[in-house]
Amino acid sequence: MKNNKLTTFCMLLMLTFSFSTFAQLNTPRGSQQATISQRIGVSDVSITYSRPSVNGRKVWGKLVPYGMNNLGFGTSTAAPWRAGANENTTITFTHNAKVEGNPIKAGTYGLHFEVKADDTATLILSHDAEAWGSYFYDKSKDALRAEIKTITVPHHELLTFEFNNVAANSATATLAWEKKGFPINVSFDVTDIVLNDFRTKFKGQDGFQRQNWEQAARFSLGNGGDLNEALKWIDGAIAGNFYSQKTFNNLAIKGQILNKLGRADEYAVLMDEASAMANTNQLNTLGYQMMGIKDFNRALEYFKLNVENNPKNANVYDSLGECYKNMGDKKNAIKNFKKSLSLNPPANVKANSEKHLKELGVI
Repeated sequence: MKNNKLTTFCMLLMLTFSFSTFAQLNTPRGSQQATISQRIGVSDVSITYSRPSVNGRKVWGKLVPYGMNNLGFGTSTAAPWRAGANENTTITFTHNAKVEGNPIKAGTYGLHFEVKADDTATLILSHDAEAWGSYFYDKSKDALRAEIKTITVPHHELLTFEFNNVAANSATATLAWEKKGFPINVSFDVTDIVLNDFRTKFKGQDGFQRQNWEQAARFSLGNGGDLNEALKWIDGAIAGNFYSQKTFNNLAIKGQILNKLGRADEYAVLMDEASAMANTNQLNTLGYQMMGIKDFNRALEYFKLNVENNPKNANVYDSLGECYKNMGDKKNAIKNFKKSLSLNPPANVKANSEKHLKELGVI
């Protein structure tokens, strides 16, 4: 009986020790944690940090000392600022990126600053993203170092990361605290990332849909991709595969690629083929494209065909009038603009016809 009591006591003691050692209550932090993210193209940048307050204290040069410092704890004798409070401030890139023009691999990094008294700072990204603050900072684990200039910002009581100046390929992540800001430029090669994603997906199920090849070719055309690769993609959508189908849209995409490659004659012939499949708006667009490359005869042909097919559409007469005007045929231009106005056109078409008639000296 005594042995059973002893066994029970030991088990309770072990459970008590286990709970007291490992159990942690969820209580509020003094410096609340936050995460901010920004999408650039198809890539994401995320920063996770803790937010200390100024609380009437002198921040720069005192609370945050200048230079590299021995913080009196951990293994680092020359530590940067941890860019926040508590754990490491971390920054995550979903794809390979550039930070202040320097390449950085996709992944998560510790984010630190060496703050200097002359309104500059050294940005440090460390492979050691799991450390507590910068107490264990090890320079040999640096992934990137870049010199930046700090800026003056409106007072921020709480340390805050913000994304500013967001563009198609880049954004500025700014740490703002008290009246000092630390701007960091982050950029991605969006076109390369997107096209690489296409190339990978085309090896799987997504490669069996014509529309995906059309989308890829259109994106490459409009975003500085390899035009010869784009031409192969659109050719595959048009013919040669079980999912291929010749449509106005894919012929139009191919035509634009050919034109951009300098193969204007092939482009024009292909647009003749596309015109036979075009609806009213598409045919009108083709006409303007031909005017854009100074092929007025084809443009005139397309606009006349639209008028023939849509004799009560004010817009097609307005477009035909523009073509004649650009060709220097004032008489036929005036005739078609007046015809457009006689058909009770929408406000935008009416305004365009009246503008051209004014320029022609009629009204």
